[in-house]
Amino acid sequence: MDFFHKAKAVRMRNVHEKYLTADEDEETVTQDRNGSDKRARWTVEPVRGSFEVIRLRSCYGTYLTISNERFLLGATGRKVVLSKPTPLNSSVEWEPVREGLKVKLKTRYGNFLRANGGLPPWRNSVTHDTPHYSDSFLWDVDIVEILVETAPPAPAPALMTIPPPHMRPSSPPMSRSSSEKSEEELTKSPPKTEGRTIYYHIADEEGHVEDESAVGYPLTFKGNSVEQLTQALREETSMDDVVVCTRNPLNGKLFPIRLQLPPNNPTMHVVLVPSSTF
Repeated sequence: MDFFHKAKAVRMRNVHEKYLTADEDEETVTQDRNGSDKRARWTVEPVRGSFEVIRLRSCYGTYLTISNERFLLGATGRKVVLSKPTPLNSSVEWEPVREGLKVKLKTRYGNFLRANGGLPPWRNSVTHDTPHYSDSFLWDVDIVEILVETAPPAPAPALMTIPPPHMRPSSPPMSRSSSEKSEEELTKSPPKTEGRTIYYHIADEEGHVEDESAVGYPLTFKGNSVEQLTQALREETSMDDVVVCTRNPLNGKLFPIRLQLPPNNPTMHVVLVPSSTF
C-alpha cells in the first residue's frame, strides 16, 4: 500500500515496458507503450474500512474489474474489464502486495493482475490468474498526481456575552442530580443493529476452500430468505452460478442451505460452491 498511500493518480508499467490502459471501447483493458495517454492514468480510490484495499478508476469513470469469464477456453486466466457496478462491490477491489521495488495487485479472491505477452490473442491482453512465479504479475507504479491532504479550518473562538444586570439570574439553575441523569440514560433504548453479518468463503470446482480457517469475507445482509441471500452474494462476488452452502458439524461435508435462515440475525459462516459441483 506504500505505493498508493499518497497517490491520487498512477500509471502501471509491466515487464513488457507497456502501461495498463483503458481501451477506447470503454470496456476492454489492454497494454500500450504510450504512458502519456490519459487512458493509462488511473485514479486511486481507497476502500472505506480498509487501509490496504483500493479501487482504480479509469479516465472514463469506470473501474478495473475482475470477471469470471475465461480469457480463452482451457486457460486459467480470466478477463479483466472496465465496469461500474452499482453498488460498488469486491469485483473492483484490489490489494497491493509489495515485491521489492515492484507491486502485485491481488483480487479479493486470491488471483493476481497479469500482463500477458507472446503471440495474439495473448499479446497486450490483461487477465487475473492464480499466483505462480512469473514476472508478468509484477508492476512498476508511477505516481502522476500526489494526494494533497488539507487540514480542516480551525473553529472560530466562541464569544462570551454577558447579559445586562436585570437579566442575570439571581441564583444559578439547579443541575440535575446524578441519579436523575442515570435514570434517564437507562430509559434510553440501545441502538438497534439492522441485518446480520455473513462471513463467506469461495470453493473451487472440486469443493476445496483455501485457508478456511480465516474468518472469511464479511457481508451485511438483511432478511431471512435463502434466495435473497444467494442473490446478494452473487451480486457481491459477480459469480452467477454458485450455491450457498454450510458445513455439517458432524462430518464436515458441505451441503446447500435450503430452509429459512435462523431468526434474530445471528452471525453465519457460509461457503459459495459452483453449481457444477452438485
